[in-house]
Amino acid sequence: MSYTIIDVDTHVTETPDLWTSRAPANIRDKVPRTITDEHGTVRWVLGDSNSLLASAGMTATAGRGSFAKPPKTYEEMHPGAYDAKARLKYMDEMGIWAMVMYPNVGGFGAQQFLKLNDPDLMIKCVQIYNDWQTEWASADSRRLIPITSIPFWDVNQAVKEIRRCEKMGHRGILFTGEPQYYGLPLLGDKHWNPLWEVACELDLPLSFHIGSGDMTEGLLKQKMEIYGKMASFTELAVEIFLRNGLQLNDLLFSGVLARFPTIKFVSVESGIGWIPFMLEAADYQYKGNSVAKLQPEFGDMLPSEYFARNVYACYWFEQIAPRRLIDKIGADNILFETDFPHPTSLYGEEVFARIKGGLEDCEESVRRKILWDNGQKLYKVAPPTAADEKRQAAALAN
Repeated sequence: MSYTIIDVDTHVTETPDLWTSRAPANIRDKVPRTITDEHGTVRWVLGDSNSLLASAGMTATAGRGSFAKPPKTYEEMHPGAYDAKARLKYMDEMGIWAMVMYPNVGGFGAQQFLKLNDPDLMIKCVQIYNDWQTEWASADSRRLIPITSIPFWDVNQAVKEIRRCEKMGHRGILFTGEPQYYGLPLLGDKHWNPLWEVACELDLPLSFHIGSGDMTEGLLKQKMEIYGKMASFTELAVEIFLRNGLQLNDLLFSGVLARFPTIKFVSVESGIGWIPFMLEAADYQYKGNSVAKLQPEFGDMLPSEYFARNVYACYWFEQIAPRRLIDKIGADNILFETDFPHPTSLYGEEVFARIKGGLEDCEESVRRKILWDNGQKLYKVAPPTAADEKRQAAALAN
């Protein structure tokens, strides 16, 4: 098996001492840390407040559990969830050359750090995470692709952190698609221009990862009581997929893509089946309301044309959309992900089954764009050498 996949959305289960081992002594009791509860489950809490952030095992169910019964400890997880060498071994087994990496504990947009209510501490926690992610990726920095978490609540500090991390090899920027839910300006506000400018200058794509916006309701107790826990979780999962559609709809009409023609955005873990309807509806309303004439600052391109030029979206489990809708979305705008090792992830043989079921009728050039070319270009991934292919073949033979 040769390398045929660049996986643009995976997560790394943070090691228990990530923040406590790196934070200065005077703030060590305030940063995220792990505890083991009375049931033997390892959980992340926020410093001295003991505010629950997440169950560590919930971020690492692939091959070792489920949402209903996640691993309790790190020992029960797939080692590739938290160990870089084990991750590379799994990637070799799957023919995955590179993986783009996202966080868990700080939130999919670093929004959990807002709970600290201390600007300096919040920024320090983001910096510690980015440093750790850089170290983790150093196991093979060609194949493990860090994305910069940013203190988005302070745009100037965010720009500084982007510049710092780009020098360390980071190849993208994690940002919330709904800053207004945190009391910050809308995407189209000039407040964000320094962020868009640095992204264009350094040629770094900006990621709207699902769950990076308003998650205050989460799994509602009342809904769980009426629907049941698993039905409520499943409904929430679908809801946050579709919420990215709302964020992209906002982006298309924000004026950002007109003002910054080279900027790139990625809708991460949201799927792609909803995109043709969103674009058709956006174009229809745009034309019917004469937006270009009445508001020339949005430029003279249709929303669908801005999407084609500036936006990417990721798919993994879908079977209908890749069979029937690629031409309506654009083969150049689709990326492939597995979401390893999350509860919604593809794992093991299911990766190949889903790819086959969705892409087997595609032309090889289209298949290669989605599985490899688009991700390689966007994240500037160096291809494997002949020595890499030989090493992989030898490892699989053993």
